[in-house]
Amino acid sequence: MLKIQHLTKTYGTSKAVDDLSLEIKSGEIFGFIGHNGAGKTTTIKSCTGILNFEEGEILIDGISIKKNPLECKKKLAYIPDNPDLYEFMSGIKYLNFIADIYSIPAGERDGLIKKFADKLELTSSLANTISSYSHGMKQKLAIISAFIRTPQILILDEPFVGLDPKASHTVKELMRELCDNGSCVFFSTHVLEVAEKLCDKIAIIKSGKLIKCGTTEEVKGDDSLEDVFLELAEDNN
Repeated sequence: MLKIQHLTKTYGTSKAVDDLSLEIKSGEIFGFIGHNGAGKTTTIKSCTGILNFEEGEILIDGISIKKNPLECKKKLAYIPDNPDLYEFMSGIKYLNFIADIYSIPAGERDGLIKKFADKLELTSSLANTISSYSHGMKQKLAIISAFIRTPQILILDEPFVGLDPKASHTVKELMRELCDNGSCVFFSTHVLEVAEKLCDKIAIIKSGKLIKCGTTEEVKGDDSLEDVFLELAEDNN
């Protein structure tokens, strides 16, 4: 559903992403791992149409993000690590605003908002302005706004930052439920234990280059993902 083909993104003379190719298929939770500055966020922003890129192609359900960005964005949802929300709105107004943009019918949206807000224990705060929310509450609201759309492709950058353990567990369950219904999830994380337990496939990137990719079992073998990651990072210095 998401194909990254020979992606190269340059800042000045530095290649933030260097000839990267990945494929995330329907039903897969795909983890994207690397040190700070490895190229994870640049890749993710390229996939969502936020950043232009010099070389390569990114296909969303077979559609080019370069040639048809609007059509692609209808099929995906993106949650950054630090979501920028309209803080003058209340939580419920923001969710209805997102639902309006994506033409979710009124009757359907009410049920979806209730379902996800209840699961993430945000229902009682939806009437409050977003400016009064903690970072974790803003993260929950952004997550709800993505899930009410039932996206074909869900892309997240460090989705568990700021979430309490219970909310993190709920988000993992929601990610799996989404994939079980035919969508796919592509997310970056520094929490290697989460990636090891949650992901069907994993890619490790360093200095913009892919250094290992495969199923979680293929990538880690008989070791922990943390051990493999540290060894690969050291070997590629």
